[in-house]
Amino acid sequence: MDMTWFDEMESRIPKGEVRTRFAPSPTGYMHVGNLRTALYTWLIARNQGGRFLLRIEDTDQGRLVEGAAEMIYRTMAECGLTHDEGPDVGGPVGPYIQSERRGTYGQYAKLLVERGGAYYCFCKKSEEAEETEEKGVHKHHCSCPHLSAQEAEAKIDAGEPYVIRQKIPAEGTTTFHDASFGDITVENAELDEQILLKSDGLPTYNFANVIDDHLMGITHVVRGSEYLSSAPKYNLLYESFGWEIPTYIHCSPVMRDQHNKMSKRHGDPSYEDLKAQGYLTEAILNYVALLGWSPRGVDSQREFFTLEELTRAFDLSGISKSPAIFDLEKLKYFNANYLRAMAPKDFYQAALPYLQSAISSPSIDLSLVAPLVQPRCDTFLDIAPQVDFFDALPTYSNELYVHKKMKTTLENSLEALQLTRPILAELTDWTYESIHTALVELAQKLELKNGRIMWPVRTALSGKAVTPGGAVEFCQILGKEETLRRIDLGIAQLSAS
Repeated sequence: MDMTWFDEMESRIPKGEVRTRFAPSPTGYMHVGNLRTALYTWLIARNQGGRFLLRIEDTDQGRLVEGAAEMIYRTMAECGLTHDEGPDVGGPVGPYIQSERRGTYGQYAKLLVERGGAYYCFCKKSEEAEETEEKGVHKHHCSCPHLSAQEAEAKIDAGEPYVIRQKIPAEGTTTFHDASFGDITVENAELDEQILLKSDGLPTYNFANVIDDHLMGITHVVRGSEYLSSAPKYNLLYESFGWEIPTYIHCSPVMRDQHNKMSKRHGDPSYEDLKAQGYLTEAILNYVALLGWSPRGVDSQREFFTLEELTRAFDLSGISKSPAIFDLEKLKYFNANYLRAMAPKDFYQAALPYLQSAISSPSIDLSLVAPLVQPRCDTFLDIAPQVDFFDALPTYSNELYVHKKMKTTLENSLEALQLTRPILAELTDWTYESIHTALVELAQKLELKNGRIMWPVRTALSGKAVTPGGAVEFCQILGKEETLRRIDLGIAQLSAS
């Protein structure tokens, strides 16, 4: 076989740098396990001063989902996982979409046959049967490996359909090294002679991965531990071609509980779902980073990391072999800390869509509402139930006026509202300070604790047992006219009881 084309392909491969890749299939949402793989892969490259590639693996045409590729780009951008090479930015070893590399795989499959690492198989199977076999449902046995080169060529010339299969040594063992699991040895007799090139000319996932990783100069491969069983076959492919084997990093699965892996089919959240549930991207990334990785040294007890800090701290030795359990309450803990740590103006901008969905009244200044909820929400979805009373006073029970600690009863609450109403009505300067001074001075004049006045006003304005903030903030935000209207309603409701 003329090696000129293959030599040219080899000459394009970048050398002397760490190169990693995230290679998702555009078949749906970015689930948590995928996001973790993307993050770890990105961190390895950035920690080592290398390059990070994005490759779209779309050879399984039957499972492609419209818009999924765009979702991958959007998620990566939102998370700050910028790629140095990829379909949208180009690079020296493109194309970076597998379906656009179709001719490449056929050439390498034939080269592998010539080198004794594969063979033509003419066993008649439906396309569906090929797909079933690729997923490891059953092993293949046939006499095709024993055909001479002349016999195989005659069948091809006669138009017989074929696949190209990997040839596995009949005896001995294959050992591969993984950064997390160490050396793993398997008996060659246990390995299936997998299809590398299907009858339609498209490669299988396993073969395309090896070819692309080599031609793109990938030095570190991060993937789930479910691919550990495929690693020996990858090694044999690399050895048959005479190529250097990359560093493998197999990550244990992200679990819903002790016994079940996370799955979209079972309602487990994707990245998009978590965003829709009111979680911050920064909190999601921080938590996902710790699902199977632990910092070492001075950072060993640390929980909170920015992406930049993760880049400096990330080390392969911290990756665990044990499965990680995804705990939504733990993520909520992370998210709450991130929300509270945000600068007030940043929180307001991020919370604005949620505030607007809860409060439609144009008279309400949402920038005054945001500081009330910032220390009181774990996710953005906690905002609306806390502030919807600003938009419309809910129906409420008079029992809310009764508070043992504040020493309020139905009777003295009515009295407090009746005394407060004219004081507030006379105010010409409707500011927090003037409202606060007026209510405190009223309590002092009556020789009462502030709560005896504030609690009834707070209840009349909100109609809720639990609120973010108190009477003075509510008066300021609602405005004078609405405040007096709600106090009048409270007086009428208490008077009727």
